[in-house]
Amino acid sequence: MSRQTVLPGSAASGQQATLGVMGGGQLGRMFVQAAQAMGYFTVVLDPDVISPAGLVSHYHIQTDYLDEQGLAQLMQRCAAITTEFENVPAPALMTLGSARPVAPSAEAVGIAQDRVKEKAHFVRCGVPCAPYAVIESAAQLAAVTEDLLPGILKTARMGYDGKGQVRVSNRAELASGWDELKNVTCVLEKMLPLKAECSVIVARGWDGTCVNLPVQLNLHREGILAVTEAFEGNLPPALAEQAVVATKSIAEELQYVGVLCVEFFILHEGTAEAQALGKLIVNEMAPRPHNSGHYSLDACDLSQFDLQVRTLAGLPLVQPRQHSPAIMLNLLGDLWVDNKTPPWDQVLALPGAHLQLYGKLKASKGRKMGHLTLTGATVAEVRATALAAAAILGIEAF
Repeated sequence: MSRQTVLPGSAASGQQATLGVMGGGQLGRMFVQAAQAMGYFTVVLDPDVISPAGLVSHYHIQTDYLDEQGLAQLMQRCAAITTEFENVPAPALMTLGSARPVAPSAEAVGIAQDRVKEKAHFVRCGVPCAPYAVIESAAQLAAVTEDLLPGILKTARMGYDGKGQVRVSNRAELASGWDELKNVTCVLEKMLPLKAECSVIVARGWDGTCVNLPVQLNLHREGILAVTEAFEGNLPPALAEQAVVATKSIAEELQYVGVLCVEFFILHEGTAEAQALGKLIVNEMAPRPHNSGHYSLDACDLSQFDLQVRTLAGLPLVQPRQHSPAIMLNLLGDLWVDNKTPPWDQVLALPGAHLQLYGKLKASKGRKMGHLTLTGATVAEVRATALAAAAILGIEAF
């Protein structure tokens, strides 16, 4: 579908310009809020009657993602449509793309949904990834070479936040791990000596313009993002620049339109793996805004959601500027111990504390309920307040 600029505010017909989003989680909610701030009406398609995005949108189409009537209603109401998570069925995006501009495209989302296709894309882009093998059959399982062990066995589809993954150290564990994952198509990745993890968020427009947020340094716990640090000097400049160049290459090769996050592993210097592959190894990509970019709401002049609105609507993209050092703490349902509300009054007494809760009505272990971003004049100041906030909330120090 050809792209037309969708200007915010009233259209010539007197109707408000409307943008749509597939998915009703917190990423959809923050997209809706950014679009509304610019003067757009919004539509969310999500089957959950109390979805976080559906609760704040002008319209909520409560149907399954493949429901023909729901998709038809979304196309009727919207000038352009995006998605807030990568597991929206690619065929639904193809249907929508036949009648309306859709960003990211069904093709790009389809590649991100499948680790096999994703790895092949990284190879095409010349961006190093961990040595791996595809396992679809017993024969491929038996053919795995010893140099890939120990490794991490990951389902090719539907894995996230550490789900759909099994660590295996030998052939017996590999075989039992594949059984545990129901013998679906998997990718076995060699375990590497990791020093740190980082991510880069870019926004690429219909005209090929590509801008990026600063590189984020990330800490994961039990496969879930716990802390993001975003400030000048969080990574050596040359390494940060390498990550940005690699991410833009991945987006360019896809002719991607929208916001894209690419996650990287940083290897320990001097190891055989770092000498063979380089210090920076691509892990995976997400065709949407990302948990690690939430700090941009409070620390940058353009957030990742502002960029998502601009790319979808065909508006100009300018390079975002970070005006404050920032550390973001992910707020999981574990904090609501015995259904007690965390002491937000104590947290908000800290200077530079910005609380964002996602409107989810039920907390559970590991569920992303919100985030807390700490900003300040200096990195030392931000780190001190972030550690103070973590102590108040009972989050492990970092």
